[in-house]
Amino acid sequence: MSNPPPPPSDDLWEYTLTLPHHAIGCGVARSTVRSILSRHSLPVLADTAELLTSELCGNAYRHASGPAIVGVRWADGTLRVSVRDTCGLLSAAGGGDVEAEGGRGLLLVSRSAHAWGSHADEGGSGKVTWFELCR
Repeated sequence: MSNPPPPPSDDLWEYTLTLPHHAIGCGVARSTVRSILSRHSLPVLADTAELLTSELCGNAYRHASGPAIVGVRWADGTLRVSVRDTCGLLSAAGGGDVEAEGGRGLLLVSRSAHAWGSHADEGGSGKVTWFELCR
């Protein structure tokens, strides 16, 4: 018995992954996003999506104390990856100071994504940081 062909990439689909507050969470998120995009015939977005997902999940691990929820959604030719965490401080891109210890990850997100942002979680217990890539 053969596997059915993958669905066309212009379909609407969504996945959710809950990551425990653990150091391996970023790697799990990266490989999951790559697998999702491969199965949906969108490998052209995989490298960038994997890198940016890693940045958002890394920030969630460093700055929050609880689990993170990764959302991966495709609609109207746009991939949106969001990371919900328990840290209430909104994300902002740093100035790109090469001497700074941190802050360059979101600068990378801002320069690589078609759009990105951060907003308070609707439940008021954290925030959601997201990026979008277009085909």
